[in-house]
Amino acid sequence: MGRYFEEFKIGEEFISPGRTVTESDIVSFAGLTGDYNPLHTNEEFAKESVYKGRVAHGLLGLTFVSGLVTRIGVFDGTIMGFLGLEWKFSGPIYIGDTIHFRMKIADLRETSKPDRGILVRDIDLINQRGEVVQKGTMTIMMKRKTEKASTI
Repeated sequence: MGRYFEEFKIGEEFISPGRTVTESDIVSFAGLTGDYNPLHTNEEFAKESVYKGRVAHGLLGLTFVSGLVTRIGVFDGTIMGFLGLEWKFSGPIYIGDTIHFRMKIADLRETSKPDRGILVRDIDLINQRGEVVQKGTMTIMMKRKTEKASTI
């Protein structure tokens, strides 16, 4: 089980394990979404682009963050809902790049309901060269610990 809302501290940081981006990731994402943009699916076209080769879909990088979050385990079973995000795409992700994230707890907010709280996370998605390729803020609703009934 993951951590509860009150077990996090503002400023606390987490680093995910790395994950290498494969051609299969890009092909699968294109098939799933229907996004066959030639920057992702056509090597000859992409060679002539500013990137000089195929790059991963921007949204694929964002979904990698979602998957890598599960690998750190701190939210397993305690997230109640995804509330929103602000996201920036600052660099390409190439086939063969190994990416990971650095996440910092930016804010913790009480709610009117005693079983939940709001947690805001600042996240940088980083490649093997230490370059931030995507970054943003994700807001989630978290479970709180509930008071156990007294057993007398």
